[in-house]
Amino acid sequence: MSGHSKWSSIKHKKAQIDAKRGKVFTKVIREITVAARVGGGDPDSNPRLRLAIHTAKSANMPSDNIERAIKKGTGALEGASYEEVIYEGYGAAGAAVYVQCLTDNKNRTASEIRNLFSKHHGNLAGQGSVAWLFEKKGLIIVSDRAASEDQLMELVLNAGAEDLSKSESHYEIITSTSDFETVKKALDHGGIAAQSATLEMIPKNYVSVSPENARNVVILIEALEDHDDVQHVYTNCDIPEEVVKELT
Repeated sequence: MSGHSKWSSIKHKKAQIDAKRGKVFTKVIREITVAARVGGGDPDSNPRLRLAIHTAKSANMPSDNIERAIKKGTGALEGASYEEVIYEGYGAAGAAVYVQCLTDNKNRTASEIRNLFSKHHGNLAGQGSVAWLFEKKGLIIVSDRAASEDQLMELVLNAGAEDLSKSESHYEIITSTSDFETVKKALDHGGIAAQSATLEMIPKNYVSVSPENARNVVILIEALEDHDDVQHVYTNCDIPEEVVKELT
């Protein structure tokens, strides 16, 4: 999981910065709205909404904002209607890039995403071109100050986690989508707070590229993540250590 550890470490640090700036609010509000529209406004019976609310609270989003987003999703309040769209393509040196969006204008978003790929040494490809290179997994981040590795390993593996790895100042726990909630609850019951808990598209394999190409892939990803309609971006690029140090 070395490639994933490097990239997720970068994403984790960037997410903490974005949360402090309030940058994450727009994306989380859209996710809450869509989750409520698709699965209803009760988080107890809607796992997607429950996860979105957890993300919102982790970013210190006010409860009023969360409630308004839920009501917009259920139709109790007026709001824009967002649609889920996936874009797939390649960055520098053929690294796969998988982009999840929520948009109220598919034509506009498609044009702008294509333009971002073209500007940053990449190209947009057809549906299904890179999706098969990834699989959906649960990713839970826990500070290394919250528990010892032995304590954490026993707890999460007994709950069904697939993998536990150490990355700098935190642990990364990988789960199947079906065991994600069970592992998260096991941590909660064990008094171990998760810094983040998300469902992610994790590469089945990683491609090694030169430092220069890795930088270009990262620049493309950052440009995509800055787009308001983009919720998540994933890549199978194994970021070289020297590039990781530059970014963190």
